[in-house]
Amino acid sequence: MFFTEYTGCMATIKLIEPAESEYLADLERKSHRENHFFRMMAHKPEVLKNFVPLYGSVMGPGSVDRRTKELVYLAVSFANECAYCTAAHLATGKKAGITEEEIRALQTEQNQFFTEPERSAILYARELTREVAANETGEKLFEHYNDEQVVEITLIIAMANFTNRFNNGLGLEPEE
Repeated sequence: MFFTEYTGCMATIKLIEPAESEYLADLERKSHRENHFFRMMAHKPEVLKNFVPLYGSVMGPGSVDRRTKELVYLAVSFANECAYCTAAHLATGKKAGITEEEIRALQTEQNQFFTEPERSAILYARELTREVAANETGEKLFEHYNDEQVVEITLIIAMANFTNRFNNGLGLEPEE
């Protein structure tokens, strides 16, 4: 067996190598890069196989624009201090038009750089990440988004919290 050791915060967990999993090898071949998140999740192949399409359906095209999706994912990842997801979504966020100044504003929770709809989604993301419910910011969200969009934004927040906790729990750091 071919393994790369990854020392997380708990113990040493070996990353699955693409040579051990045709599905993992195919994922990395398509993305043209090594992916520690997928290599770690490959310990549960059935979860990895179901995660990829779920993530795609949440983060892919929908009723919420790409920029807002990335702002929400980054707001959650900054709140959870997830280095892995932050690194991944800084790159995709920049492609979606998020500026360096806006990234710094998200990190420091300065909201003046964002439109009212973006601000409502960011505040909702932070509250739902830190609390069991988003009572204070949930109502404001409906001033700017319809039911489908609110559900989609909530799914993005749930996905970000899932991946943040997976990565932070296992101590995954961004690839070089």
